[in-house]
Amino acid sequence: MKKIKIAINGGIGFGAKLNAKQLVTISKYLKEDEELELTTFQQLYLEIPEDQKEEIIKEFQTVGLACYPVGNFVKSLRTCNFCKGEEEEGMPVAKELNRRIAGKAVPFTLKVAYTGCAIGCGEPMLSDIGIMKMRDHYNLYVGGKAKGKDAEVGTLLMENLTPKELYDAVEKLIDFYSQLGKKRETFYKFIKRIGREQLIN
Repeated sequence: MKKIKIAINGGIGFGAKLNAKQLVTISKYLKEDEELELTTFQQLYLEIPEDQKEEIIKEFQTVGLACYPVGNFVKSLRTCNFCKGEEEEGMPVAKELNRRIAGKAVPFTLKVAYTGCAIGCGEPMLSDIGIMKMRDHYNLYVGGKAKGKDAEVGTLLMENLTPKELYDAVEKLIDFYSQLGKKRETFYKFIKRIGREQLIN
């Protein structure tokens, strides 16, 4: 039986959490000696039978699990814990952004992070694309690199964006990278090659 790997998590909410019903549902598809991989993207990787993919994903979704493809795609939004509340930290904006971008095919795995205030618990400065909510508007950062001896924080690309301006800017960045990025070229290297100025035009 051919198996495929999918990524799952509890969706965008108050922290990266799973409830008992979700854990029981996931465990149905694990043999006793199998293990789950927890990634740095706040996702679990699980292998499922390819011929049952659609029905299993539907089952996961009924218990509130979000499912995403594995590989060179935009990862689901990494978020902070929304400690000050849904509206104050912009959870609806995070959910909508995730809906628009997660799972889009790109030249290499793309990490997007969101945080609801300047403390930055969602680590937007270390991600390919980072969003930080500042009062009622959003700042957009690009080019963060968390790994390696040349690790680097992202730099401010645009500031004081409305939610619509934010969605448009992030989608445009991802489309630009999809069209002009070389195969397996990281977003960090892509920006170094083409220059930040090209991203604003």
